[in-house]
Amino acid sequence: MATAPAASAVAATPAAPATPAPSAKSAGAGGAAPYTVEGGTKVDPATMEGFRTWRAAACDRCHGANQEGMVGPSLIASLKTLSKQDFTTTVLEGRLAKGMPTFKTSPQVVAHIDDLYAYLKGRSDGAITAAKVSPIQ
Repeated sequence: MATAPAASAVAATPAAPATPAPSAKSAGAGGAAPYTVEGGTKVDPATMEGFRTWRAAACDRCHGANQEGMVGPSLIASLKTLSKQDFTTTVLEGRLAKGMPTFKTSPQVVAHIDDLYAYLKGRSDGAITAAKVSPIQ
């Protein structure tokens, strides 16, 4: 009889994970995450557009290919505390005194600002585990 309780105790452990799956990760303040991620690198269509926008706007020139900072700050660190509104304002209006250009004249950035936020927030939250992503199939 000692085998049956041990087997049920072992079976109960995997059924109750300590942390939620990355796609269910909260964006903080009780809100749902603005992205869906599978396996750390597969993302929903909107987040994929955010990645494409990141590449098209060449943000990596200042923020690094892995968003960890170079001339510009680490976006992985910044998006832990920066609100979505502050992010949007910073990207669209720039911070000219610090060398951050304005992107309000970029049709792609303006059209996909929410998607860009979702991609970078996923990186900052750790749900997206590599800078390069691909679509969920």
